[in-house]
Amino acid sequence: MSVIKMESGQYSAFGYYAIQFSSYPSPIIAFSFEHVPHSPGSAVSIDEMTGIQATERLEKDLSMRPGKVERREFEYIRHGSHCLIASFDVATGKIVVHIRRTIGTDPDAKKWHLIMDCLNTHQSESLVRLVAEKEGLDIDLSLKGESGILKSMKSRATFLSDPTDRIVFHYTPKHSSWLNQIEIWFSILVRKLLKRASFLSQDDLKNRILNFINYFNQTMAKPFKWTYKGKVLAI
Repeated sequence: MSVIKMESGQYSAFGYYAIQFSSYPSPIIAFSFEHVPHSPGSAVSIDEMTGIQATERLEKDLSMRPGKVERREFEYIRHGSHCLIASFDVATGKIVVHIRRTIGTDPDAKKWHLIMDCLNTHQSESLVRLVAEKEGLDIDLSLKGESGILKSMKSRATFLSDPTDRIVFHYTPKHSSWLNQIEIWFSILVRKLLKRASFLSQDDLKNRILNFINYFNQTMAKPFKWTYKGKVLAI
């Protein structure tokens, strides 16, 4: 795996996948990697994982021994945090490129279903303009906060979730982000990497997350099989 490009304040992506990092308090950075070609499915789950701590344990863990569990140092040094924005291909179970590049990888796709929560950034002016561009719509979007499609979050969300468009945004209900499959993958990331790791710096945290994604895509990725049958929960 080799780094191809690093840009500040952009959402560029080249090759197989791109993960956008926001490192506090520095600006947004997008990292792009060269990999094998990708044929994405039509359904992509998207979300962000905020406040990933780059914490370094002051002392090494004490390994397990007869009658004793592994022990961890409780004191740590904080090196800052990252925000991870990731996209999950529902059909293949792999972490894939972001919205603009994902759509561009298959211009002949009849439909794109993008699943995310109802955060305000998922109903932004830039997304409306992106969809209008990709749909080839020659319409007046008007001005944000004043009139037309861009007037409010509600009007933008209505436009983005129009089922007649080729690119359709699906918003999970309030307090129901668990319906978004990327949340399952975030849980895997926490259990397999973040929970018991010690990071020497923000760069160390970033690199180990990206290495894990590369490993996951090659060896662990598969579609998630839902087991919930829609039954009403007992109270």
